Amino acid sequence: MSNKYLAEGLGTMVLVLLGCGAAVFNGGATSVAAVLTIAFAFGLAVVAMAYAIGPISGCHINPAITLGVWLSGRMKAGEACGYMVAQVIGAIVGSAIIFAIVHSGSVAPGDTETGANAFAEGNLVPALIAEIVFTFIFVFVVLRTTDAENGAGQFAGLAIGLTLVLIHIVCIPITGTSVNPARSIGPAIFEGGPALSQLWLFIVAPLVGGALAALAAKK
Repeated sequence: MSNKYLAEGLGTMVLVLLGCGAAVFNGGATSVAAVLTIAFAFGLAVVAMAYAIGPISGCHINPAITLGVWLSGRMKAGEACGYMVAQVIGAIVGSAIIFAIVHSGSVAPGDTETGANAFAEGNLVPALIAEIVFTFIFVFVVLRTTDAENGAGQFAGLAIGLTLVLIHIVCIPITGTSVNPARSIGPAIFEGGPALSQLWLFIVAPLVGGALAALAAKK
């Protein structure tokens, strides 16, 4: 397997393990402090991986970003599919590690055992809007800051990570914040229940947002 795919799998595993792990082992998003903890865990994981694997794969670690990059003409379809498969596998591995920690001893999780995404009954429309709009913002920032001619250069990873922090602060109370189909697929497999039955939204909405961002980011 190409080093690019291995890097994407590893990066997504780290994102899920650290981001969702923060939700699981810090009591869930039950307070402002907890929301900030989770938000920064996801954002800092992206910053760390951006500089660790960015030179290898570009550090997408998110199918919505990969879709946006492909639609922008920066990669071929086959490579994009390989990235997405690697990302989902990495997310499943990260979720499996969290699941193993929770179920192999006396570690007490908060209100979630996996950090899975879900929305409350009657909130389908707000969840759909939030995931499309916030993914659009996130992928738009990714595409613009990584532009070869007018991007942010070495500061792109920091800008992207901090954008993800901001998005989580707003979106966690609505859906738990996905903006990343792989990040939702892994935890949902182990969580089951509403997380699995609602998974379609956390796949479709981020991909729609990523596609719209690609259109908006075109020169």
